[in-house]
Amino acid sequence: MSTETATATPTAPDTGARTPEAAGLITDARSRIDDLDGRIIGLVQERMAVSAVIQRERIASGGRRVNLSREMEILEHYRNQLGKPGTALAMTLLELSRGQI
Repeated sequence: MSTETATATPTAPDTGARTPEAAGLITDARSRIDDLDGRIIGLVQERMAVSAVIQRERIASGGRRVNLSREMEILEHYRNQLGKPGTALAMTLLELSRGQI
């Protein structure tokens, strides 16, 4: 095997890193991402529960389940903060939060 081939082989295939130092940094960062993802999922679930309360009260008072003007505000807020992908994220959050009643 040539030296060039040997240096192209990752030392930690699960991270894609080519050095132990990089593999360690990636492993630590992935652990942090996993923690953040868990917190994000928890916040999304909390958001869904709060949205269900709002929908239930709106419907009980004779209103509609969905308030489109409020949804447009949310879409704009996410777009302003995160750009075009923020709109897609907001749409996903709104979809997760609709129809729970």
